[in-house]
Amino acid sequence: MSRLAAKVAIVTGGASGIGRASAERFAAEGAAVVVADVAPAGEAVADGIRRRGGDAVFVRTDVAREADIEAMIAAAVDRFGRLDILFNNAGVGTFVPFEKLAINLRAVYLACRRALPHLRATRGVILNTASQSGLQGQPLNEAYCASKAGVILFTRSLAREVGPAGVRVNCLCPGGIETPLLMGFVEAAGKTAAVVQRPPIGRLGVPEDVAAAALFLVSDESAFITGVALPIDGGAVA
Repeated sequence: MSRLAAKVAIVTGGASGIGRASAERFAAEGAAVVVADVAPAGEAVADGIRRRGGDAVFVRTDVAREADIEAMIAAAVDRFGRLDILFNNAGVGTFVPFEKLAINLRAVYLACRRALPHLRATRGVILNTASQSGLQGQPLNEAYCASKAGVILFTRSLAREVGPAGVRVNCLCPGGIETPLLMGFVEAAGKTAAVVQRPPIGRLGVPEDVAAAALFLVSDESAFITGVALPIDGGAVA
């Protein structure tokens, strides 16, 4: 299991859900991982990776704060000597104050800007988490849809700009994945079956489904893929 051997990865939102599953999968494939999250639970994720023989460190990071993003990237380079993978996964969901939605797009922009000098040096990879909601209109969800659509077009534009430097940029568009974010949405909406509808594949996704796709897109197996917005939604937007 060495698809990411000698690579150094940052995973934001790494304390739970998709971020945790991806941090653990990257580490299992040989990467040294910075688990970045505002939640202290990220320390347990990093500790679990180390107990399984991997290399990981937790860096408390509020991605809404540019100073925290700068410190996160510096910690990765100081601890491991380089940066190969930036997975901008942290985000907030629907039914939150509008100003918090800046995390979904602004934080991605800030992290990419800070990380690019290091990623140019390693011909590295950026992976951003967008959403099924960035691919289709949804009633009463305008702000979230707009923020995630912004991530998609930012990804495509940046991919074209930095491709000649050997840096690839892609994004994931998860649909109904059983994460705290989705469960919070269901509770806030006061709905269950009406909100969480089974996609054509016949089930909701789990974080490991997304982590598997993330691994592919940050590995050398996808060396000729950049500017992609990959739905991971069981066929919901098909």
